[in-house]
Amino acid sequence: MNLFSEIRARVLDALNELVSEGVLPEGLDYANVAVEPPRDPAHGDMATNAAMVLAKPARMKPRDIAEALAAKLGDDARIAGAEVAGPGFLNMRLVPDVWHGLVRDVIAAGLDYGKSGMGQGLKVNVEFVSANPTGPMHVGHTRGAVFGDALARLLDVAGYDVTREYYINDGGAQVDVLARSAYERYREANGLSPEIAEGLYPGDYLIPVGEALKEKYGDSLLNKPEADWLAEVRAFATEAMMQMIRDDLALLGVTMDVYSSEKALYGTGKIEAALAELEKQGLIYQGVLEPPKGKTPEDWEPREQTLFRSTAHGDDVDRPVKKSDGSWTYFAPDIAYHWDKVSRGFDMLIDIFGADHGGYVKRMKAAVAALSGGRVPLDIKLIQLVKLYKNGEPFKMSKRAGTFVTLRDVVEQAGADVTRFVMLTRKNDAALDFDFDKVLEQSKDNPVFYVQYAHARVCSVLRKAAEIGIDTSDAALAGADLHLLTHTAELELARKIAEWPRLVEIAARGHEPHRVAFYLYELASDLHAHWTRGNDDTSLRFIQDGDVTTSQAKIALARAVAVVISSGLAILGVTPVEEMR
Repeated sequence: MNLFSEIRARVLDALNELVSEGVLPEGLDYANVAVEPPRDPAHGDMATNAAMVLAKPARMKPRDIAEALAAKLGDDARIAGAEVAGPGFLNMRLVPDVWHGLVRDVIAAGLDYGKSGMGQGLKVNVEFVSANPTGPMHVGHTRGAVFGDALARLLDVAGYDVTREYYINDGGAQVDVLARSAYERYREANGLSPEIAEGLYPGDYLIPVGEALKEKYGDSLLNKPEADWLAEVRAFATEAMMQMIRDDLALLGVTMDVYSSEKALYGTGKIEAALAELEKQGLIYQGVLEPPKGKTPEDWEPREQTLFRSTAHGDDVDRPVKKSDGSWTYFAPDIAYHWDKVSRGFDMLIDIFGADHGGYVKRMKAAVAALSGGRVPLDIKLIQLVKLYKNGEPFKMSKRAGTFVTLRDVVEQAGADVTRFVMLTRKNDAALDFDFDKVLEQSKDNPVFYVQYAHARVCSVLRKAAEIGIDTSDAALAGADLHLLTHTAELELARKIAEWPRLVEIAARGHEPHRVAFYLYELASDLHAHWTRGNDDTSLRFIQDGDVTTSQAKIALARAVAVVISSGLAILGVTPVEEMR
């Protein structure tokens, strides 16, 4: 049930009636006609911009359209009044029965309230994390993992068919460095001193890998030339790192549907096939790139390379796919990987990258546009950095990792639920400060506590009511006499609940799960404010002494709030609590 969509449908019907009556011309485009909460709640329950967006194509004054529309809407039993404001906005007030029915429907629907068919089952691939398999995940990966998983959950709720995918970057030189680093720990496990030269990975996390190598190979790899052990150690260490990464993701409640390997693209003809597809379109050619910015011609050594004409699809410059020595660039396997995703029949691709991949956006979008004939959109979300603080100071690096703070460090300090919620309290492209002291404090300034506390308060009401013999089952609450909810504050709380399905669709359309966290904080604030009012006005308390009928109606409102909070927290991957400890 999306009340805003229902009222918008009525607005469109009224506009069509005005067209059939000759008040409005035929052929108007209603795509930008919106029904939304008014900026000032005092102006009404909902507002539509219909008159404003249709005035120019209709060649009419906005207020004339708004007044005609208001007269039509006045016939709807749900609409108590429609008033023209300003240059032509139309504010609507709904009858109380609408809000009573909404509370009943929310309880009956449970966690299905807010689910949408907007996605129409379209297949969406969300690729996220995709960390190099060279060590444990760090705090930057943590934010990307949380964002990607929350976005996937959001799209699920909005009616898309979502695949969560991890691209294993196991085809580059970094996995050889991993193998050499693991080999030194293998030597250490055999009683020798490891030689952790500059450029190798120094973290303690490779000590167990070295011990596992010893268990498997004994001392048989010692004193052998690198060429004899590199491939085996590389495969062994890569799998060990991927198991560590899977375990780290599990700490956050993140499970991938698909793991794809970069290495699997090499020597299989897949890169060649993807480039052949581009070559058919005349987008692959031999050429010489212009000097990079900041270099004079004297500094530039021109060389002929195999280039992708990415400028044909919106990029700033063409991009090399094969070096002058015949080896692939990093871009070539990425093209092949996205060609594979297009070939698997996805209708939309979403890549979630670290902020340092900003220069990769246009070239990757160009490649997908060319490979899919413009059919498959690619949205790339960049995740900005996270700064960690504790006791007012920057949180120090992890000895275990060697150079950075790990995901495990963060989750062990703050807990998975807190970590997930806080990581979504800023938009993905904004930097985020994660202060361990603040995220664990019990105050309004801590959003995860404030939202959880609201849910726990409702649960405490349900427990107390049950203790005194009030039936608080969902069936009983949905069947309560909700006409007893008459106070303005109660109806305002119902109005906030009504925004949830609309918020889900807006957040899913924009790929912005942080909107869910913002909304939950606002809803929690409204619940807490209503609770506080009850301290002064006892008629607003959820449990009315000696009046079971009225109590059930008021508890139903609280239960509806809890349903929405639970739904929202499920999208964020956070477990709602029933009692604060």
